[in-house]
Amino acid sequence: MPQVPIERHRLSNGLRVILSPDTSAPIVAVNLWYDVGSKHEQPGKTGFAHLFEHMMFQGSQNVDKGEHFALVQGAGGTLNATTWLDRTNYFETLPSHELELALWLEADRMARLLPAMTQEKLDNQRDVVKNERRWSVDNQPYGDWDEKLQALLYPETHPYHHSTIGSMEDLSAASLADVSRFFATWYAPNNAVVTVAGDFEPAAALAAIERQFGPIPANADLPAAPDMTVEARIGREIRETVQSRVPLPRVYAGYRMPTFGTDAWDALEVAADLLASGRASRLYRSLVRERQLAQDVTVFAFPIVGGASMFVLWATARPAVDHGELERALFGEIERLKNDGPSEEELQRVRNLHASGVESSLERLAERADRLSMYTILFDEPERINTEVSRYEAVDAERVRSAMAETLREDNRVVLTYLPSEEPEAEAEAEARETAGAAVVEEDR
Repeated sequence: MPQVPIERHRLSNGLRVILSPDTSAPIVAVNLWYDVGSKHEQPGKTGFAHLFEHMMFQGSQNVDKGEHFALVQGAGGTLNATTWLDRTNYFETLPSHELELALWLEADRMARLLPAMTQEKLDNQRDVVKNERRWSVDNQPYGDWDEKLQALLYPETHPYHHSTIGSMEDLSAASLADVSRFFATWYAPNNAVVTVAGDFEPAAALAAIERQFGPIPANADLPAAPDMTVEARIGREIRETVQSRVPLPRVYAGYRMPTFGTDAWDALEVAADLLASGRASRLYRSLVRERQLAQDVTVFAFPIVGGASMFVLWATARPAVDHGELERALFGEIERLKNDGPSEEELQRVRNLHASGVESSLERLAERADRLSMYTILFDEPERINTEVSRYEAVDAERVRSAMAETLREDNRVVLTYLPSEEPEAEAEAEARETAGAAVVEEDR
């Protein structure tokens, strides 16, 4: 696979800069990762990282509310942002001659967002986020599974215990002073990386970055990273059953696993693909096609770095299938792979799928820029983008068996089972009307 070109720089204010030129198309991707996510939130102030992602589109000192979108889209570009446990990212893809527009927009809101922040904007975006929670979590079948699983996998004192979107109570209590303090603490050049990928001349791009971001002062009082210490294993099996408005029973399981970037994480990523990637995977073949117990199966490893990551899987029962029978079959297949290990043919199948997926992803400049930012923020090693395939291919059958034996154990397992509730018909109709109403979410960014 072709190597991604990488140039590394650091401005005097601490901003890390990654340049990856590619002249194959006249477009450029600009990507900013801030080293702040839900794990940096304080008790009673959950959801701030995600709320602030919304606030960043409400205008800055030189950019009116909504103008960021208008300027980028008017130049023929696209843009968005996301928030997760370990980070928040912002990104634009534009025609290459509009590179400085994207840099100016990102620098203006990094340096000059606070003067434009108002109570009206906070109230507006707080309501947007609360509606988003209603629509995607509270009124969505199985919508709170990740929130519940995180709370069971991590102790209350751990920064991964709460969800990224936060609680309604904490969102309601957020004050203008709270969010201003959050921005002033974390949105600083020495807590960020900017990546530019695509059609540009590196020296000119670096000069533009220096021009736009160089004058922004660093935060000399940047807090230390939160304490992410947690036991490698839970120490027991934890079970919870949820009676909810779901169409079919679904069994979730979660395990604490080694963090993203470790050899053991790589081995468990391979195990996840062996179990559920594609129709030839073990769980799909056995539970969906042959035994017809499940109508879908999903397995994945969370790429997070805070003390312990999560290995998560679920299976949705077919109509009339008992959830206990589905669970026994699910864990039985995991035990078989753990005990016997994969065949070389199975390993080669998932290696080919993984290599193809990585190569396809890296053809997209936006994805390339995002991965470069990710590896820089999480490991200060953007070069890891060029070892994704080789690290995966180095995993053999013994490494899969060993990693599964260490992690996929009954004393390290959370089992979360969703069962359809038996609501009175009138109550079900009322809940359906509430869900339909909450689904109309006006994201007034």
